[in-house]
Amino acid sequence: MLDTRIAGGTIIDGTGAPRAQGDIGISDGRIVAVGDEAVRAAGAAQRTIDASGLVVAPGFVDIHTHFDAQVFWDTTLSPSPLHGVTTVIGGNCGFTIAPLEPDHGDYLMRMLARVEGMPLASLQQGVPWDWRSFGEYLDAIEGTLMPNAGFLVGHSALRRVVMGERSVGHEATPDELDSMKRMLADSIAAGGLGFSSSWAKTHNDAAGEAVPSRHATPAELIELCSVLRTTPAVALEFIPTIEHFDTDVYQLLADMSTAADRPLNWNVIFANGRHRDVIAQKLEASDYAARQGGRVVALTAPMPAVSRLCFESGFLLDTLHGWAEPMALAPADKLALLADPRRRAELNELAQQPSAFRGVARWERLTVGEVTKPELTHLEGRTIGDIADEQGVSPWDALCDLVVADDLKTGLYPRAAGDDDDSWALRQELWNDDRCVIGASDAGAHLDFLATFNYSTYLVAAARDRQMLELEAAVHKLTDVPARLYGLDGRGRLAEGWHADVVVFDPEEIAPRPIEVREDLPGGTWRLYGEADGIHTVLVNGEVAVSDGEFTDARPGALLRAGRDTVPVTAAG
Repeated sequence: MLDTRIAGGTIIDGTGAPRAQGDIGISDGRIVAVGDEAVRAAGAAQRTIDASGLVVAPGFVDIHTHFDAQVFWDTTLSPSPLHGVTTVIGGNCGFTIAPLEPDHGDYLMRMLARVEGMPLASLQQGVPWDWRSFGEYLDAIEGTLMPNAGFLVGHSALRRVVMGERSVGHEATPDELDSMKRMLADSIAAGGLGFSSSWAKTHNDAAGEAVPSRHATPAELIELCSVLRTTPAVALEFIPTIEHFDTDVYQLLADMSTAADRPLNWNVIFANGRHRDVIAQKLEASDYAARQGGRVVALTAPMPAVSRLCFESGFLLDTLHGWAEPMALAPADKLALLADPRRRAELNELAQQPSAFRGVARWERLTVGEVTKPELTHLEGRTIGDIADEQGVSPWDALCDLVVADDLKTGLYPRAAGDDDDSWALRQELWNDDRCVIGASDAGAHLDFLATFNYSTYLVAAARDRQMLELEAAVHKLTDVPARLYGLDGRGRLAEGWHADVVVFDPEEIAPRPIEVREDLPGGTWRLYGEADGIHTVLVNGEVAVSDGEFTDARPGALLRAGRDTVPVTAAG
């Protein structure tokens, strides 16, 4: 007797093999039969899902999320399952909320609010902050989630627990490094999937200082990576820089991978034809590491870079020359700064100095998205340049006047980067480059800044509409490729004996829906949100999690722990 039969669908099994018509049989959370004959032999089913005219594929695997806090207030981990995602990996970029010391919770909350765009009120009201060890954190969420979820151990949390306030501005002493290594080993033994860190200049804490991991030396990073070699950990994730890679970066990535004997994925490539040479130079890090016995993989997003800027959070704006401290000011002080003609003129002068994201300071090109004051709604959808011309002022003054009138809350949108023909050609090359893995959803983070949580349905729709990938290849890159990279045991394929993580979708209709603002976070705060078309059914471990675009009450997700739910992974593959 089967629990579930998925009947009449087109099976794309995740391996890249050609599609085939057939049924799928599921029992006790696993796939027990594939193909009409095998399913008939397995007997009758308690439930049948009609997949006629639909594709039956493995659930999508998202290896770059920041759901570490959202797990407590939204156990569906929305909206990811609505986009066919059945497995998520959190704890990226060095930002975890475990391990934890009681007097460090406030620092971590404020750091996450600043660097990952999670509303402080939601972190304060929606997260209990009552664990100490990484294992206690995992225990608190095991058995509560809709999708499967695993978590890396974050460098900034380790540093904060061991070094306290010295974690910002100081190198670790030998004793402190030994303590971090022991804590990392203990966290992996409790189920942590690996280690993550960041040197990105965009990563600053609530005071505008570089986050703890940015104060680590290369030697510290390599020593921490070496802990993984003798553990069941499966992965490393790191942001070395947001700028050009040089030989020192190549060597550091190679050394981290070889010290751990694990693959390392670095974050992130957004395809842009104007930066083709820079991207090619960064991808050489993979070849450099391979010659030394390491494996380095680039995480690449499947869509053009579309971001939402907001002076309230200051994220990305704080990368402009001299803006880190002003963007860390309290709201009242920031409003006073932007309202003062002399001081804001000085701020604009700083913004025009060379920096990684100086292009953001082309104020006239920003489009006003959302405003909060009714008297300003007539400006929505217009560019700052148009508004400035109408008002007879400079674009910078027009922008400041608007932002001040809207209490810093205005949503501002730069032009999408990488939406031209050359960028799409480059994007296709990256999708087919074995040195890349597709992902970078950042789901659970940047709730007012990015809406890349829909990367999976975006990829399938773009592959179809632009004829960039065969559907079998698109599914392979969303399922088996990331699952094998992270050693996820029995996930990422439709095969007998494997976990029944399944998405049933309409290949002609699957696509992300438009992005909207949804006020559903603890503390009455909001986030960018988007659902999907064409997703018929999503099963996690054999239970229906999504039906016709709606969440069910099922919470069948497995808490993925290293060793228990993974198979060994090495840098050699």
